[in-house]
Amino acid sequence: MTEPASVRLSDGDTAPDFTLLNDANDTVSLTDFRGQRVLVYFYPRANTPGCTTEACDFRDNLARLNDLGVAVVGISPDAPEKLAAFREDHGLSFTLLSDPDKKVMTAWGAFGEKKNYGKVVQGVIRSTFLVDEQGRIANALYNVRAKGHVDRILRDVL
Repeated sequence: MTEPASVRLSDGDTAPDFTLLNDANDTVSLTDFRGQRVLVYFYPRANTPGCTTEACDFRDNLARLNDLGVAVVGISPDAPEKLAAFREDHGLSFTLLSDPDKKVMTAWGAFGEKKNYGKVVQGVIRSTFLVDEQGRIANALYNVRAKGHVDRILRDVL
């Protein structure tokens, strides 16, 4: 087993920059969102039950988040084509990005050792970060639960 994620971001840290492909094979960078708040969330795999629940929760609350001046970006290891199908299957209207080599996830502490059904495995750690207008971490949430996640963000973070 490889080393666990060595980094855990904390409130006030500078958010690690990234440039990744979206579901349309266009590049998107974190700096594209400078000047506004953005929720960056990491999830293991498109079209799985937990990830679909979480994505649809963001979809269903996107207007509320946007009204608060918050954009949403979801990042997974899935290929752009799989992300396009995920968007189509569930009517997702926020940015989906592909991180197939998991370098961005690792830089954000969202990939490493985790417990899955009682076993320690390497994988994506379901995580969400609120990045402020200057590109700093305003709130870092690791090991989040998919169900009811957005309501918790709206209640506790925003």
